[in-house]
Amino acid sequence: MASVPSLASTLQQQLADALTAALPDAGTADPLLRRSDRADFQANGILALAKKLKGNPRELADQVTAALPAGELIQDIEVSGPGFLNITLADRAIVETLAARAADPEGRLGVPVDPAAGTTVIDYAQPNVAKEMHVGHLRSAVIGDAMVRILEFTGEDVVRRHHIGDWGTQFGMLIQYLIEHPGALEHEGGASDGEAAMSTLNRVYKASRALFDSDEEFKARSRDRVVALQAGDPQTLELWQGFVDESKIYFHSVFDKLDMEVRDPDIVGESGYNDMLEETCRILEETGVAVRSEGALCVFFDDVKGPDGNQVPLIVKKTNGGYGYAATDLSAIRDRVQNLKADTLLYVVDARQSLHFKMVFETARRAGWLNEDVKAVQLAFGTVLGKDGKPFKTREGESVRLEDLLDEAVSRATAVVREKAEKVGLSEDEIVENGRYVGIGAVKYADLSTSAVRDYKFDLDQMVSLNGDTSVYLQYAYARIQSILRKAGDAVPAAHPELALAPAERALGLHLDQFGEVLSEVASGYEPHKLAAYLYQLASHLTTFYDQCQVLSAENAPEVVENRLFLVDLTARTLHRGMELLGIRTPGRL
Repeated sequence: MASVPSLASTLQQQLADALTAALPDAGTADPLLRRSDRADFQANGILALAKKLKGNPRELADQVTAALPAGELIQDIEVSGPGFLNITLADRAIVETLAARAADPEGRLGVPVDPAAGTTVIDYAQPNVAKEMHVGHLRSAVIGDAMVRILEFTGEDVVRRHHIGDWGTQFGMLIQYLIEHPGALEHEGGASDGEAAMSTLNRVYKASRALFDSDEEFKARSRDRVVALQAGDPQTLELWQGFVDESKIYFHSVFDKLDMEVRDPDIVGESGYNDMLEETCRILEETGVAVRSEGALCVFFDDVKGPDGNQVPLIVKKTNGGYGYAATDLSAIRDRVQNLKADTLLYVVDARQSLHFKMVFETARRAGWLNEDVKAVQLAFGTVLGKDGKPFKTREGESVRLEDLLDEAVSRATAVVREKAEKVGLSEDEIVENGRYVGIGAVKYADLSTSAVRDYKFDLDQMVSLNGDTSVYLQYAYARIQSILRKAGDAVPAAHPELALAPAERALGLHLDQFGEVLSEVASGYEPHKLAAYLYQLASHLTTFYDQCQVLSAENAPEVVENRLFLVDLTARTLHRGMELLGIRTPGRL
């Protein structure tokens, strides 16, 4: 793989070597390199060294400058203030580095694969069987899918897990109703598979719930059916499987709309750990991690207390012998560490469950399932809000159906695409396809461009806007480049390191070079919003470049045209790759 070091990392190494050569008494020193508005970069580390060595910082800065190797990386270096180094890179170095990225035969733009990568299990997109997906399910799916893509790209071996809610007391009610009303799961005509599945499940759920609430004898039979389900009664399990299969048809239809791949083998719900629950409880009790309290098996924590000041336990097994969510989550950790050999467990879960997972992770550490070699991380996310700043609900106060929300986004986006279609010459099929890509991309980007832990407002009007920090702005930037490349005729993108760069060309080139470093930061910190911010800044640099540097001007020398085509082509490839890692499409014509 053609890994290309960034200009910043090359400069950082040269400065570190120069510090060691000029100031051997300083030991290993960090030049504290950062981007600057005074030059391309500024190094501030000499000031701290001067205090340590009791020397004059400007004199030390001059010594370090003199120790830098002669070469083509640095164009100018200025000592400023108390020993700061303002560094301007050579235009040739910028273009040659970008050319090396463009020439990467694997299309990775020179981004290296992390040699220390391990195995991460990502738990995300966790809908419930026999229930509709609503807006609350959006963030786990979108953020989780982006992190899967990003971690896989950086070299991590990623195992996907969709921990669906497919077990519990409600299934006794549903299965008992199905026994007494055979054929209730048969589809009514006129709807797509996903819509039909959800319509059927809704109908059965409402009917069984009404009967459960009004008929004490049915309620008793339903509770007996829960016992039969947990005991593994074959008929009960077969009917339960019918609900799971019907729900999967619906899940896949929603995930298809989200342009996400969810594979059946990756769906391992609560039921998948059923056979491990008793052993998990036994291990916790025998090792003293969990203790009996009022008949329940509990884990206590000094720092988790209720309003009364008493410790609030994590209940692993209830007084009646039933298992809590903790037993399932702890069994899942055992499976993921011992069987899947995970180094990292990443949970993309609502921030409101943070206390639960804090207690689960600490319990797993006490049991030895998590340790210095195996970590668990909750990628906590905030709530989706309406324009009024309150949790996003329908006018009736109910959660917004995810399918309705996605359909509306696609409808709005298609209208935006249609306005431009005649000018671009799009066919009706292209309008429909691009409308879907723009609409779903808008929803994903609005989510991913916000720090996950923060709440964000769901505003479709803003999401499908051509202006501002939206996916549509980025998609149009990509499509605009493709239009330029189509109009270039015989001119081809080609790097010309011998040319001097205009300020807008330099700014665009330096930003392009940061792609790999940004991805590394995003992957290590589980922060996809930083990739979204980088891509928006890239599109903004591109806009400035368009305004200041005409690409296909007859007044430009051929090599200038080729070099500018090279810059916009690499920008398009970087936008495409970055958006792809966020799970967003980039149509070639919009």
